[in-house]
Amino acid sequence: MARTKEFDPDAALLSALELFWRRGYEATSMADLVEHLGIGRASLYATFGSKHDLYLKALERYQQDRLPPLLRNLSRPGPVLPAVRALVRQYADESATDDLRLRGCMVTNTAAELAPHDPAAARSVERNWDGLETVLHSALARAQAQDELSAGRDPLALARTLLVLLQGLRVVGKASTDPARVRDAAEQALRLLD
Repeated sequence: MARTKEFDPDAALLSALELFWRRGYEATSMADLVEHLGIGRASLYATFGSKHDLYLKALERYQQDRLPPLLRNLSRPGPVLPAVRALVRQYADESATDDLRLRGCMVTNTAAELAPHDPAAARSVERNWDGLETVLHSALARAQAQDELSAGRDPLALARTLLVLLQGLRVVGKASTDPARVRDAAEQALRLLD
């Protein structure tokens, strides 16, 4: 007779996500995961596979939890550019707030730590960036259709610019103790939407 799991896999995944997000992939050992999750090594392997598999599942969960709210905020009826500006300012504020600043963005952290030498991590990062770019492009195209953005502007190029800015805010914010650095950069970038 098969044994039933003595832990909630979803809760364990969220706990692993929190640990990986705070410490990174390389700095988190399997022993750290066993201790943090309170689950035996064999159960972790049986449920999630390797540490790498668990990391990718945690990264996917991180992305699933964060992209839908962006989509909702940028898809609401009415003027679009105020929502885009609010998103950029939110990223800047989070990048300047100590607790969030130190963790950074798990996607950005993965891009810097793993993507250069880990094809699976690189694909996951690209999927996330593609999704964010699509959301921004769609919002900016709608803003253009509503005459909030001039007809001569390229919504896709602007979306890509904002994507790079948002990721850059996370990187600089994580290392800088000067909140004005990311906030000033965000405000200057928002002038592209005028």
